[in-house]
This record gives sequence, C-alpha cells and structure tokens, in this order.
Amino acid sequence: ARRTLKSLVADLRGRKSTKSSFDDMIAYVDEYGMITSTPPEENIKKQEINVEEIMISTPRKEDEEPVILRGRIEFFNEARGFGFIKDLAGIEKYFFHVNNVVTDVREGNVVTFDLERGAKGMNAVNICLER
Repeated sequence: ARRTLKSLVADLRGRKSTKSSFDDMIAYVDEYGMITSTPPEENIKKQEINVEEIMISTPRKEDEEPVILRGRIEFFNEARGFGFIKDLAGIEKYFFHVNNVVTDVREGNVVTFDLERGAKGMNAVNICLER
C-alpha cells in the first residue's frame, strides 16, 4: 500500500512538471514589431535591393563658389571692438570683431562679408564697405 501511494504521488508530480520544449519558448516578431508565437510567413514580398547602387564612401564635394553676403551694420561698439551685421537677404544677425574688418565702417553702413563658424554661432569675416 505504501509503494502504491509513493508511485501515485510520483506520477502526479511528473504530470504537473510539464517540461516545455524549445519550440514553445521561441517568440517571433511580426512586420509591425509585435511579439507572436507563430513564425512569420515566407510568402511576404521583400523589397529587392541592387547591391551595386549602394554608395560605400561619401561623394567628393564639388568646389563651391564663395557666396558674398550683403548686410547693414546694426550695432558697432568701437571702444570694445565688436558689432552686429544684419543680413539684407534675411533676418539673421551676425557677430563681428574689429579684427575681421578690412575697411573703416560705421553703424548704418552697407557692407559685404563672408561667414565663418565661431564658438557661439556664425561670425562675419572679411567685412568691406560696399561701394
């Protein structure tokens, strides 16, 4: 009687511990990014990519002609040696330092200038009074 009881308990324990197979543990991600238990369908149309059309390196930049900008000097502090130029083509204002001024300029003068990236944004350089 005792052996039959032990064998019954062992059988019940064996039935409770249903070992899951590897296939039951696999999860798939569908084309919408959702996790699902069914594998993806093989007949989904995939986009063909021509390997020869893929650019591996960056294309060489062509030499651009420098654009000469026109602007009006909105503010110029001669004592401290800096000012701001407002672009005539837009609403941008650019900082400039007196070291980047080629000819003598005053507030209100229309000037031509180039741009250069500075620590706090774009700076006007090569500033000349427009004739």
